[in-house]
Amino acid sequence: MTQLDADSYAQELVADVLATAEAENATAPDTFTRRVLEDLEQAGEVENTFIAYHRAHGLEVNGYGSNESLGTLDLFITHFSLRPQDERLTRTQAETLFRRLTTFLRRCRDGLARDIEDSNDVRDMCLAVQKALSDAPRIRLFLLTDTVSSVPTIPPTEFEGLAVTHQIWDLTRLHRLASSGTLSEPIAVDFDPPLPCLATSRAGDQDYAVFLSIIPGRHLADLYARHGTRLLELNVRSFLQTKGGVNRGIRDTLLHNPDRFLAYNNGITATASRVEFTRLPEGGQAISRIHDLQIVNGGQTTASIHYAHTRDGAELDRADVQMKLTVVSPDRLQEIVPEISRYSNTQNKVTVVDFSSNHPWHVGIEKITRSLLAPAVDGSGQDTRWFYERARGQYTDALARERTPTNQKRFKALHPLSQKFTKADAAKYAHCWAGLPHLVSRGAEKNFREFMSRMGEDIPTIDVSYCQRLIAKAILFKATDRIVAARDFGGYKINVVAYTIARLAEATTRRIDLDRIWREQGISAALTDALDTLCAPVREAVVNPLRGGTNIGEWAKRPDCWETVLATPWTVPDDLAAELTDSPVQDSAGTATDDTTHGDVAAVMATPAPDWFAVARWAKETQNLHPWQRQLADTVGRYVNNGWTVTDRQAHQALLLMTEAQRLGFHNAG
Repeated sequence: MTQLDADSYAQELVADVLATAEAENATAPDTFTRRVLEDLEQAGEVENTFIAYHRAHGLEVNGYGSNESLGTLDLFITHFSLRPQDERLTRTQAETLFRRLTTFLRRCRDGLARDIEDSNDVRDMCLAVQKALSDAPRIRLFLLTDTVSSVPTIPPTEFEGLAVTHQIWDLTRLHRLASSGTLSEPIAVDFDPPLPCLATSRAGDQDYAVFLSIIPGRHLADLYARHGTRLLELNVRSFLQTKGGVNRGIRDTLLHNPDRFLAYNNGITATASRVEFTRLPEGGQAISRIHDLQIVNGGQTTASIHYAHTRDGAELDRADVQMKLTVVSPDRLQEIVPEISRYSNTQNKVTVVDFSSNHPWHVGIEKITRSLLAPAVDGSGQDTRWFYERARGQYTDALARERTPTNQKRFKALHPLSQKFTKADAAKYAHCWAGLPHLVSRGAEKNFREFMSRMGEDIPTIDVSYCQRLIAKAILFKATDRIVAARDFGGYKINVVAYTIARLAEATTRRIDLDRIWREQGISAALTDALDTLCAPVREAVVNPLRGGTNIGEWAKRPDCWETVLATPWTVPDDLAAELTDSPVQDSAGTATDDTTHGDVAAVMATPAPDWFAVARWAKETQNLHPWQRQLADTVGRYVNNGWTVTDRQAHQALLLMTEAQRLGFHNAG
């Protein structure tokens, strides 16, 4: 890591944050906070983050999170500077900012939420923090800054008997995370006493070595308590977070037969870049330190041991776990570790999705977008490209390779920062279009995992047309974001944007002309006006949960919220209807692929079009069903009549409305 590398990273970080903030009509500190938390969530440092800024006398906060893996309440405060290379974060500044966070914590305990308006997302944050205080065993305070900190550590403190730790993520640490080539900060683990091990003979490939050892259950639980899901290679981490909970068999064995745990359990498979050994007095060698430790199989075992100990009081002194440790040369970690994870997990009955940036979908998008020129529409004749970052930092690395200021300026003109998008962004664009706004509302990392899980092994054909339409969805999202921001609704902008796009896609039966959006690199006046009128009723549905007292942020994550938005009356304006394509625009990425949904589609397509038209007329005449259901019945009828395939979601809702209509007295036309 050279100083030039660090300087370039600092410059590009600030430039990226400012460009993104301008494009999304957001503040620079909020944009910086969101970017850092997305990186930390992907790295396994934090989970379930929620960004909301609040400042008052003596207190300040930029967001909170609840780490289910570690059982912690996390609070975040941001110090963003436009001159990261010229400023230093002093101890006095750091301690002041942490005190402001602690004051916020105290005020939440005392009922700060009562002083905040119901529709403000800060109120949701205050209520969540107040509730978490009674459940979380410890609290973590995070200071996020783009400056270099001169503070090595802040000592732990207490808050009403709860342990409080302090973490500073400064420019140096963020740069290390971005440039390490791994998904998280490397984990180095010391073993005292050392772990006796057996080394297998070297294979023909000299890039790896395998060791077999036994690790005490208590030591494994302590490792998980300290590092959480950072210990787990990303696809294992994602599987664990999706499944959740404690394996009952592991729990029962630890509680009643800990001596037999080694015999009953398959153990863990781990990888490392380097291992340090010590000689045993009786002969042989033992592991004293492991560098870059990652558990690639056995994540559920590891987490379950931790939970059984912390939640159920299981004694771990007599429980041991076998470990197969593969040491891989650092330059081949990213190549070999995902393969070890994939093959190690084929024993499971779940489908293991490769969440790494080397997944064929991401590679395909990157390959095409690197040479795909977007039309010049501003009269300048300057063609541009949309830069897809399948791995964090690719844009900065590509820019750094342009050695001279002139070449860097040319690179930025060809690849504007406003046209850079990430894996998480792509998942967000696809899910909004696919009618899954409640998944988008669950946060970037969870939405991304759902996107990849739903894709499964049914990877769509990645060609020029596919990429152009994906970028058109990006343009639609960014335009909607600006429209909603201009309305100055207050909080929950991302939720309103996601639900507005999804509602538009459903109302137009996905016949928005994405190819036109690509050609014009923008949306039409008719589409702009339609989004402007649609976002207001959508927001009302999002910020007014059906059940009184429900947290708005949690409500937005639920399918019930989407059902409520679908039921919101809204008709496609005539000028927009005139622009719609004759057939819907569909792709398979981000949609469900299980047998049940495919069966729903088949059942709907097998029902004659006159039956769908008839139920639509019947519902209108009798005023039965919701207006959106009557509209959907008519839409499905047109799809069936024209031989267009309905989406999984349309099929599911269509079958429900037909069943409800028949219950209320409707009889099929035939």
